[in-house]
Amino acid sequence: MCKYTLQEVASKVDHAVLKPNQTEDDVRENAAMCVERGVASMCVRPCDIKLAARLLKGSPVMASCVLSFPHGADTTATKVFQAKQAIADGVDEIDMVMNIGRFLSGNLDHVRNDIKAVVDAAHASGVAVKVIQESCFLTLEQVVKACELSLEAGADFVKTSTGFGPSSATPEIIDIMVKTVGGKMGIKASGGIRTWEQAVAYLEQGATRLGIGATPTVLDGGTAKSDY
Repeated sequence: MCKYTLQEVASKVDHAVLKPNQTEDDVRENAAMCVERGVASMCVRPCDIKLAARLLKGSPVMASCVLSFPHGADTTATKVFQAKQAIADGVDEIDMVMNIGRFLSGNLDHVRNDIKAVVDAAHASGVAVKVIQESCFLTLEQVVKACELSLEAGADFVKTSTGFGPSSATPEIIDIMVKTVGGKMGIKASGGIRTWEQAVAYLEQGATRLGIGATPTVLDGGTAKSDY
């Protein structure tokens, strides 16, 4: 018997509305669904923050957004500007992509400082920051280090994936994240969650948030066809 109710699982979901071909009408339809289903947040592209924030106003559902998505390759100054613009537009949480190339180059000070700059800008307005590692490009040892850098930089969550990389969340990655920063940071399993069973399994492992694109299908016990 599942120890999570439907509403408990829904309340952990960041519903993703991030595909390049999604329209303003898609944002409106998804916002209504998010409010109806009681998810944690609707995660949108930066250009959709104002609309999402307006649609979700007065509901418990937060407006969240991606930043430097999906590669994390913007300069730090650009990321800070993006964060401040997102906050001005009404965002409640920011999912930033760490600089994957700099991390793999071993330039860890740059990665830490890049995250910290966004965190400082966001926290000044009470906005939480999740750091997307795009873990499919990392070894498990590198996942540990990326988690440690995010913690040192003051971020609120670590997150597995953009959903647009070659792979998504895995139980092995979530296990490493929980062992490294569990109890110190939130942990978001994101991408590739296509069934109720997968969603519950990640929560049972210790994930505290789930990034899902096909939220109604997953919550209703179906199998999502999309990659995100």
